[in-house]
Amino acid sequence: MQTLAAQPGIRVNLAELIEMRHRVREVQLFSTAARRSPLIGLHHSKLRGRGVDFDQVRVYQAGDDVRTIDWRVTARTQEPHTKMFHEERERPIYIMVEQSQRLFFSTGLMFKSVLAAQAASLIGWAALGHNDRVGGLVFGDNEHHEIKPRRSKQSLLQLLSRLARANQALPGDPNAGRDSFGLALRRAREILRPGSLAVIICDERTLNDSSEQQLALLARHCDVLLLPLSDPLDHALPAAGLLRFAESGAKLELDTHNADLRRAYHEQAQARQARWERLALKLRVPLLALDTQREMVDQLRDHLNGSRASK
Repeated sequence: MQTLAAQPGIRVNLAELIEMRHRVREVQLFSTAARRSPLIGLHHSKLRGRGVDFDQVRVYQAGDDVRTIDWRVTARTQEPHTKMFHEERERPIYIMVEQSQRLFFSTGLMFKSVLAAQAASLIGWAALGHNDRVGGLVFGDNEHHEIKPRRSKQSLLQLLSRLARANQALPGDPNAGRDSFGLALRRAREILRPGSLAVIICDERTLNDSSEQQLALLARHCDVLLLPLSDPLDHALPAAGLLRFAESGAKLELDTHNADLRRAYHEQAQARQARWERLALKLRVPLLALDTQREMVDQLRDHLNGSRASK
């Protein structure tokens, strides 16, 4: 497919996703020797199936996993102490990013499909800089493109190239009807080994009973990071009078002056958000919801600063 120039906010190309590497330093996604990320639990708390070596004992800090407390040192000093470990290098990080027709929409700063691509790119560059193995799955209405996790720039570039091509191919086939999100989650469960990190970037509206079950199964063996995407119009209808919609021969009319209609629409959106929040609490995984109104990096920074403040 011919590579198109980036259309800011509407489509992205590979060059734009590559440039995202320069913004990694603006968000502390992964911990370094000098700085602790609010997402440190994704690398230090569960340690499921990962190779780790004991490093040192230090005074307990808010947010440390209680399972790593050194009770002997704590009893001797009468002050809680935590065991520190060196993590296994080259951890597999699998970025699952949606590029479907339902994401080709926005009333804000950018299309949801662009927001998804930017978030995937930033996380990919951050993971590569953290010496982790990076791969992923770009899924949409008609096809999936998978890149196996490897600790190489070439692997990430392959993922970003697939992502850019899928983004430029939107809006795609309006008649596609299969559960692309469910298929993507099943594929992740098949290939990811325990201790991997699965980053889920998808439309907020894509969560259903089947995909929720798949996420629960995936979280048994892998760490999970949830990034559901939304637009202001997903949450509230404007009082704009009679609105007409048409797609593939189907037509719909909504009288947005109807207060009951607007209230029911808003309540459905609140229920979707609450479902994501309940799922994150149940699985004990981070939830970083993003919307099309603000820059993606600013939103991630606010999420992480909020996580730090709450600890």
